Amino acid sequence: MKIVIANASHEKYAQVICDTIEESAKIRGTGIARRTPEYILTKMQNGNAVIALEGDRFAGFCYIEVWSHEKFVANSGLIVHPDFRNRGLAKDIKKAIFELSRKKYPQAKIFGITTGLAVMKINYELGYQPVTFSELTDDESFWKGCQTCKNYDILTRTERKMCLCTGMLYDPVKKEKSKEKSRLNDKAFTRLKSIKQTLFYKKEKVVENIENKTK
Repeated sequence: MKIVIANASHEKYAQVICDTIEESAKIRGTGIARRTPEYILTKMQNGNAVIALEGDRFAGFCYIEVWSHEKFVANSGLIVHPDFRNRGLAKDIKKAIFELSRKKYPQAKIFGITTGLAVMKINYELGYQPVTFSELTDDESFWKGCQTCKNYDILTRTERKMCLCTGMLYDPVKKEKSKEKSRLNDKAFTRLKSIKQTLFYKKEKVVENIENKTK
C-alpha cells in the first residue's frame, strides 16, 4: 500500500472516487456535497490531493480545498474503498493530506465539517478542535458546495450557524502559541527544579557544618 500526492496520471481513478464517496454516504444515510470527476481531476492536476493505491487498485483518497484567499483550507472528500477498510488507512490518508496542507499552506487554518465520529477522532489527534460554524470560512463558494447535501435545508434554516455536521479547526497560530507556552513552562519547571536542588544542597551543607561544630 502506498499513499502519494495525486497528479494528472491518476485521472482514471476520478470516476471511481466519486462513486465510492456517494455510495458510502448512501450506506451511512448521511448527507454529502457531491463532486464530479472533473472537479476531482483539477485537484489531482494542482497537486492538492493524495491517493492510496495497492498496485493499480484504488484504495483511498482525500483532497485540499482553498478558501478566503488561502486563509483557510479544508481537507475534504476523505474516502476509503470498502475492500480496504478497517486497516487504519483512513487515518494514514488523513495524516498525509494534513501534512501536505501544512507544507503548501503553512499559514492557513485547516478545517473540516463531518458527521463521522471516526473522522472527528482522527482530526482531534491531529490537533483540530471542535468549533462553531462562525469560526470557519465565510467564503460563499464553500457553503454553496453544501447545496447538494440532503441536509442543506437545516443549514439554511439556522442561517449557517449549525447543521448535522460538526465543524473542526486546526489553527497554526494557536498551536504555535500553545507549544511556546509549553516550552516556557518546561523551562520554568526545570529552573525551579534546579533551584530546589541547589537549596537542598546548601541546606545539607549548613546542617553538616553545624554538626561538625558541635562535635
